[in-house]
Amino acid sequence: MTRLSDVYLFSYNSLQAFGWAIALFRILTDFFSTKSVNGGYASAGELICLLQTLAFIEVIHGVLGIVPSGFLFPLMQWGGRTHFLLAIVRKIYEVQESPAVLITFVAWCCIEIIRYPFYALSCLGSCPSFLTYLRYTVFIVIYPIGVVGEMWIMYQSLPVILEKNLYADYFAAIPFSYYTFVKAVLICYPFLWLQLYLYLFKQRRSKLYPRSEKEKKRK
Repeated sequence: MTRLSDVYLFSYNSLQAFGWAIALFRILTDFFSTKSVNGGYASAGELICLLQTLAFIEVIHGVLGIVPSGFLFPLMQWGGRTHFLLAIVRKIYEVQESPAVLITFVAWCCIEIIRYPFYALSCLGSCPSFLTYLRYTVFIVIYPIGVVGEMWIMYQSLPVILEKNLYADYFAAIPFSYYTFVKAVLICYPFLWLQLYLYLFKQRRSKLYPRSEKEKKRK
């Protein structure tokens, strides 16, 4: 018998999947109609901001224990992407027409239109094997593309942040420079991302090749 929490999780993940599919459709429609790589944010930026903000619900899922992933890892992922999206891309108009925005958004969309249907169908215990394979394989190519796009945008934003002294009013009472903070994030980003990337490979082995993992543990 399907639990009420499973029905709720199926509905939430299905809505997120639909939203990200709409975002990808808007980006590709704009790209093929204008033949321009500068319309990534204009075509779907606000929708992606909304979807990403709503994804904080997934942290709450972990806190409440209705998903097995816990809350710390989802919180770190949500915080990193949301900061990048709302504090940099949405705030700094000068980077919104960068080709890196389109590249990043397409990478995110490709990941999410696989991840959310996988979660939705897994709640019902009827996830097809091909979707499981895609969930734990597509990231190998897509994640590096997305990270390069994110770092490219952060690098492009640095002169604007410095010139405008962005967010200085919020931190006037403390010795904090947002410009220095973003530079520090840029330096740490590859190392933090590599940890996540290797973790996903570990997940991939356990999900796609569970027998070999059990044999390793026995040895």
